[in-house]
Amino acid sequence: MIRTVIFDMDGVIVDTEPVHRYAFFRHFEELGINVSDEEYATFTGSSTKNVYQQLKDRYDLSADIDELMMRKREFFNRAFDEKPDLYLLGTVRTLIEDLHAHELQLILASSASKSTINRVMKRFDLYPYFDHIISGEDFTHSKPDPAIFEHAASLAVGSKRECVIIEDSTNGIAAGKAAGIYCIGYDSEHSALQDLSQADLVIHDFSELSAATIAAIEPA
Repeated sequence: MIRTVIFDMDGVIVDTEPVHRYAFFRHFEELGINVSDEEYATFTGSSTKNVYQQLKDRYDLSADIDELMMRKREFFNRAFDEKPDLYLLGTVRTLIEDLHAHELQLILASSASKSTINRVMKRFDLYPYFDHIISGEDFTHSKPDPAIFEHAASLAVGSKRECVIIEDSTNGIAAGKAAGIYCIGYDSEHSALQDLSQADLVIHDFSELSAATIAAIEPA
């Protein structure tokens, strides 16, 4: 029986990807580097720090990682605060409320920075539903490294076999499977170019899930 549900944030709870994309590409333009759509897609599920670690080596950028991250964050924060049409995805709030009402533990494990997570959680009043909030910026390696999900599982009320992860990215599913946790892949219009084939279950709408169906999952 499942007792803990571990949620990714971007692409699962809220789609801040257009805001991130805008911020990244404004910064890429400022840096004078040409990042293709295909290259950018490989960063999905990675932390901003990890993205800039890769870009710094690949494009021989002179600025240090913290400076690069802060500049991108300036672009992101301005766009996030000014964007009126930012909503929770599909019926995810209904699912979150259902899980919480049936006393399943909820943990957020996102590659996003603490600043971005805080903005989302405050804007949509989600803090009351989650027992733990974990940011990828606290880990040396980003997804597909399993560290963030290993840590999330260590905070769960039960064993790994009593946890599930809901993810929308290739890197996120790979991280979850590497951590030995049952993975539900959310295949939506916001998951372009993502391979969810490693997921144990793939859904296309949150209406396919409920507290009852998740609690009844029996990992192999």
